[in-house]
Amino acid sequence: MPLDHRLSDEHDELRRTVEAFAQDVVAPKIGDFYERHEFPYEIVREMGRMGLFGLPFPEEYGGMGGDYMALGIALEELARVDSSVAITLEAGVSLGAMPLHLFGTEEQKREWLPRLCSGEILGAFGLTEPEAGSDAGGTRTTAVRDGDEWVINGSKCFITNSGTDVTGLVTVTAVTGRTEEGRPEISSIIVPSGTPGFTVAAPYSKVGWNASDTRELSFSDVRVPLANLVGTEGRGYAQFLRILDEGRIAISALATGLAQGCVDESVKYAKERHAFGRPIGANQAIQFKIADMEMRAHMARLGWRDAASRLVHGEPFKKEAALAKLYSSTVAVDNAREATQIHGGYGFMNEYPVARMWRDSKILEIGEGTSEVQRMLIARELGL
Repeated sequence: MPLDHRLSDEHDELRRTVEAFAQDVVAPKIGDFYERHEFPYEIVREMGRMGLFGLPFPEEYGGMGGDYMALGIALEELARVDSSVAITLEAGVSLGAMPLHLFGTEEQKREWLPRLCSGEILGAFGLTEPEAGSDAGGTRTTAVRDGDEWVINGSKCFITNSGTDVTGLVTVTAVTGRTEEGRPEISSIIVPSGTPGFTVAAPYSKVGWNASDTRELSFSDVRVPLANLVGTEGRGYAQFLRILDEGRIAISALATGLAQGCVDESVKYAKERHAFGRPIGANQAIQFKIADMEMRAHMARLGWRDAASRLVHGEPFKKEAALAKLYSSTVAVDNAREATQIHGGYGFMNEYPVARMWRDSKILEIGEGTSEVQRMLIARELGL
């Protein structure tokens, strides 16, 4: 199916709505939250009231009845201004709520999705461990049956949205058995916030994404009902691979937004900043830098929209999602570096958005599958 890059009227209306919210509500306030390493609760609540956390979910569960394209559009517009707010939405939807939507029971959907879609609560996905990042099959957290309960022991790290005042649950991956060959069978299990034995550490001190919530989690004889199993026992590995495939599209949209935000800020600065009696934007060296930045952002946008379109139409999208994530994350880092260079000394000052963008960009080449993992996936899809 050929890609039509043009947005539908509904999608374009969403884009304009989120753009206005990002510019009018997020931009004036987020810098202070970022410097204080403080979670922006009121901004997140407003995002919930707008329905952003429910964008790709059915209306019967409190969602907006949209699709993954709609989510990507919202993420791109938010990330043009700030990535901390964007990653809070991305993780809340594609990692927090999506596992329940795709694999949960009807009872789990009815219990959790309406509150997740409204932004009343946030969900998190507990996958990464100290020795199980890219090698997710190396999971050490265990869940053992005891009567009608799971008993969970282990730890997780780098988990987004896991320790806010409005976090409602974390879906964790855990080894629940072994195959005849001795390989671990991994399952996904809901652990509600506040469950005894479930401990959330203090927030990490991070290089970027400073207004988002990222924590280490530990589980010491945590007991939850057997009914908290998400999907099929022993199929958690396959389930989270599907979640990550979709999540790469969302991260790609976010990275594209950051890349475009670098263009926005550089164009504005190049018009305002004068040197040697004229705006620096009159210099061809600056013009060429910004033209290349715009080219990269434009091509990244085509990439994530292609992958999202394939997903929405039920077509294979694994390779395209990996391509989009790999390219857009590289572009985000490149544009952030160039935007900082264009701003000169001011680009090193935190009062300028490009300094925040520079700090936020690098994690995009790491989170939800490193660039090396994306290359492995692309090569595998090519039959190598």
